[in-house]
Amino acid sequence: MKRSLRRALWVGAVMAVTAATVPMASAFGDGSVTAAFAKAQDWGTGHETRVTITNGSSASVSTWRIEFDLPSGTSISSSWDADVTRTGDHYVAVKKSWAGPLAPGATFSWGYNGTGAYRAPLNCTINGAPCGGGSTPPPTTTAPPTTTPPTTAPPTTPPPTTPPPTTNPPDPGGKKVVGYFAQWGVYARNYHVKNIHTSGSAAKLTHILYAFGNTTGGRCTIGDSYADYEKAYTAADSVDGVADTWDQPLRGSFNQLRKLKKMYPHLKVIWSFGGWTWSGGFTQAAQNPAAFAESCHNLVEDPRWADVFDGIDVDWEYPNACGLTCDSSGPNAFKNVVGALRTKFGSSALVTAAITADGSNGGKIDATDYAGAAPHLNWIMPMTYDYFGAFNAQGPTAPHSPLYSYPGIPQQGFWSDAAIQKLKSKGIPANKLLLGIGFYGRGWTGVTQDAPGGTATGAAPGTYEAGIEDYKVLKNTCPATSTVAGTAYARCGSNWWSYDTPSTINGKMTYAKNQGLGGAFFWELSGDTGNGELIGAIKGGLG
Repeated sequence: MKRSLRRALWVGAVMAVTAATVPMASAFGDGSVTAAFAKAQDWGTGHETRVTITNGSSASVSTWRIEFDLPSGTSISSSWDADVTRTGDHYVAVKKSWAGPLAPGATFSWGYNGTGAYRAPLNCTINGAPCGGGSTPPPTTTAPPTTTPPTTAPPTTPPPTTPPPTTNPPDPGGKKVVGYFAQWGVYARNYHVKNIHTSGSAAKLTHILYAFGNTTGGRCTIGDSYADYEKAYTAADSVDGVADTWDQPLRGSFNQLRKLKKMYPHLKVIWSFGGWTWSGGFTQAAQNPAAFAESCHNLVEDPRWADVFDGIDVDWEYPNACGLTCDSSGPNAFKNVVGALRTKFGSSALVTAAITADGSNGGKIDATDYAGAAPHLNWIMPMTYDYFGAFNAQGPTAPHSPLYSYPGIPQQGFWSDAAIQKLKSKGIPANKLLLGIGFYGRGWTGVTQDAPGGTATGAAPGTYEAGIEDYKVLKNTCPATSTVAGTAYARCGSNWWSYDTPSTINGKMTYAKNQGLGGAFFWELSGDTGNGELIGAIKGGLG
């Protein structure tokens, strides 16, 4: 992922059925716009509920408001992806400002944690009509009127009460939500594993990719031992509020990930190797794939942290092509490397890969037999971002993550759909492909034209690197004003930025579903807001 020293420096859901049939889930019938409550977890003293809104009408729904009562002894302690207010036992949930309109046939999900055992809500209405459709609320008990207007509160993730261990539930709808955690984020960015919990992101992720391990000398090696397993965490910065001791066998982010997995049993963690800066070692690895796989297995399965990782990710930039360095190992090299990894790690481990998204004729996708490698991989992540940026200092300005082509795009095949269609045409199953999202923008300065295609004088100022800035910063310093090719952009003074917003991500998730893709992934967690706006849009958009 074009995240280098340049990046290093800026460094279970349940289908709803009627309560009369299965008490654990409650649907309220059929109708034009409906809401269904389903128990995701219940550990006796508390529970997690998922609420799914379905637009069964032929028109887009711009907003929604759900009102319902909870039986005595049950209450909401935290929620995410909706603004929830309470008056006695009566609750009101309204759409977040970042959530886009609900298209005909689309669904959106939000959730909450409650005290006590799960009990079905009463008197549910959505936009004033029964949650199951119709025009009159069901004649159950009378609820007190709502007088308190909705307020905006950051979503929270489930409290650090760990429910009894369970097997990992299936991903909602089978869709994967995969996010990168950058090891260097614990330095200047002050982003730690605990932030995945406090932002509400852990409840929405299915997999975390830990980036990166090195590939020195054709072997898997440690990238940063201090950040990985040596850094001591205070109680305040630790996932579970317990400080590290000087003599414990494992510290650092690895130990924090272990704690996070205990808190969220559904989460899987994959160790990613390579990246823009550390891909050079793959050339030597391709000369002896079995020896490379042996070294990777020994490192990932080191007894100190074997329980932390559920597999390995290969981020080779780029096999049989040029990235920071050039490789000429041939079109079969990548297939041979991942095949050796699968043989060594076995069928139960996750083996994944991040690959080029160059959809041009004769480009990087065509240089390697990715289709031949696909049977060895659980999924493939084409990096559908960083197409354009201030690495071309004079422009033309262009969105770095276009979903489609548009008139005047600087390079043919440099958009997400081109990569997806090329990979599918080569025989890679759609459900093995994840769509990539960048949680950052790329920008130029010296720009006088609002629309894409303008000239520039160089890279726009960025917090950690010129030309790059986090979404959480740009949403305030240069709010998006227009969209092109399914992504957003804005000119603020002489600076021109392009980036994805919750609204454009919602559109990209609709594309992912329509294409039958396996889900989405993103680079990387620290670029999101403190309450996880972007990951919420991915999760909500995928359903």
